Amino acid sequence: MAQSKNTLFYVHDPMCSWCWAFVPVWQQVQDALGELPLKVEYLLGGLAPDSDAPMPADMQHMLQTTWQRIQQHVPGTEFNFAFWTDCQPRRSTWPACRAVLAAGNQQQEQEMILAIQQAYYLRALNPSDDSTLIQLAQELGLDTERFAADLDSTSTGQLLEQQMQQARRMPINGFPSLVLQTTDGYQLIPLDYNSADNILSAIRAALPTALA
Repeated sequence: MAQSKNTLFYVHDPMCSWCWAFVPVWQQVQDALGELPLKVEYLLGGLAPDSDAPMPADMQHMLQTTWQRIQQHVPGTEFNFAFWTDCQPRRSTWPACRAVLAAGNQQQEQEMILAIQQAYYLRALNPSDDSTLIQLAQELGLDTERFAADLDSTSTGQLLEQQMQQARRMPINGFPSLVLQTTDGYQLIPLDYNSADNILSAIRAALPTALA
């Protein structure tokens, strides 16, 4: 098969709760994509910039309400609400985004994404803290010295900025988003958090007729 020029972008943030809810269906979609002439690229959207300020109480309440809404909308999604009492929440996801890129330097990008999600949503650990991210790197068996250096390096920060800018140029409406790029341009793929089949049908419909 000739190299495909079609790309499916998965635009995400590792600390986005809707991205966590999307994990099972997204995995099913990826498992089925082998039959289609396209490649998949992960793109970090960068939900919230660096901040050492404690998260305001009203935002904490809003996010807890979001978790509860997700559990109703996507049955089976687990959240450990102890995070809100065991940790000092901060509205800061860029450290976790940089951790994904740093782990990518050691070919464990997707493993780090899942580790961050599980740490945040199941283990009540705070991925806004570098110490948590370095702990996860160690658990994944990464070279932690290299990871720690890459985590806050200038080049990692620049790569994150490039990905965020690329995401902003796409027709996304939040995280996660699936955007298909073909010779016709960009097309947003509707998400269904409970059905991989519906997403795959939308992708096939968006591909050029000769390829779908």
